Amino acid sequence: MKPNSSKIADTLLAYLDADAPKDVRDVMRLSVLDWAACGIAGALDGTFAAWASTLTAQGPATRFDGERGDAAQASLVNGTLSHALDYDDTHFAHIGHPSVVVLSAALAVAETRGATFNQMLAAALAGAEASVAVGLWLGRAHYQIGYHQTATAGTFGATIAAARLMELDHGQSTHAIGLAATMASGLKAQFGTMGKPLNAGLAARAGVEAASWAATGVTSSLSALEGPLGYGATHHGTAESVVFAWRMGSVSHKFHACCHGLHATLEAVRGVELARAERIVVHTHPRWLSVCNQTAPDTGLGAKFSYAHVLAMAAHGFDTGDIAAFSDACACAPDLVAFRKRVKVRADADLSEMQARVDVDGEVYAHDLDATPPFAQRQTRIQDKARALVGARADDLWQAIQADDLTRFAQLLTS
Repeated sequence: MKPNSSKIADTLLAYLDADAPKDVRDVMRLSVLDWAACGIAGALDGTFAAWASTLTAQGPATRFDGERGDAAQASLVNGTLSHALDYDDTHFAHIGHPSVVVLSAALAVAETRGATFNQMLAAALAGAEASVAVGLWLGRAHYQIGYHQTATAGTFGATIAAARLMELDHGQSTHAIGLAATMASGLKAQFGTMGKPLNAGLAARAGVEAASWAATGVTSSLSALEGPLGYGATHHGTAESVVFAWRMGSVSHKFHACCHGLHATLEAVRGVELARAERIVVHTHPRWLSVCNQTAPDTGLGAKFSYAHVLAMAAHGFDTGDIAAFSDACACAPDLVAFRKRVKVRADADLSEMQARVDVDGEVYAHDLDATPPFAQRQTRIQDKARALVGARADDLWQAIQADDLTRFAQLLTS
């Protein structure tokens, strides 16, 4: 069956054969290390251990928990575990975590099909770019109304990554995108719970399944994308199309183990004495107020989405880059709970989503995450972060990434 025509699908299909510039590929390699360290640490954390143990299908694909599964199952587990700590990269063009979904899908399919590391990297990068493109197509209204871009846009990215590795033809790939449109889901209501990382895993699995099913001849209509009852219209999308471009070079990596909406604030007050502050007023983009402004979190997961609590942690000497710091005990500590009352959060539409201004008893501090550091500095910080998460294994992972050794890389992932 001949697929329908779609502007957004044509943009996504362009990533199937495109070769990214070297500087973008280099940044993607950093994201591979970042994702791997987050996934290993997420498995070691144990929060999802009981859940993962119920998934027992056997296959050739590596899972962070040390088990193996088929491509769909492994992508589900790895997408969930690598987002469990909410410490993976973010792209602010669509406010989503691109790598966690597409790398989980790409690794699983690459291992299943005997692909090389470079093929896996190229497919993951194509998928990451596709997810950002879909996020831009859907626009901010989609996110603001309550959809989780990591999962919704990410499903399309995982589909492109899988389709590239499966070498689907144009028609099959087009139908895979249409199938992704009827499978992509995920709600911001899950933020601060185990449901949020599960959103990422479900998106990775859906992308693998959409491509796999299209390969067998399952068809779809692309009115599922841009039609009056399609994905854009029903999911509050606002754009008519999006321009093909390479955008992953500006992906933002996390150096605090909490929601990325809090990072500009934390960077703004680095080195500032907060313990004696009487009043702290955070000025941030209005969109973050519905994302990471929990005023009274009572779990470690909830604390990751609270301006008041992360500032209380900073004031009391907690390392917000330490995943262990975000515990249930920390969220309920009386001195931190009391300090949260000193923090007020104000919306400021003049600020971008990557900016924050913090007033500490009349002294104002600001930061802009869009000020991307030089590549060498970014690499050093990511390697340091990976070592903090997984120890010396981080250096072995980086060597495998640099050597384009997929077998060795996969061996190092199991916790």
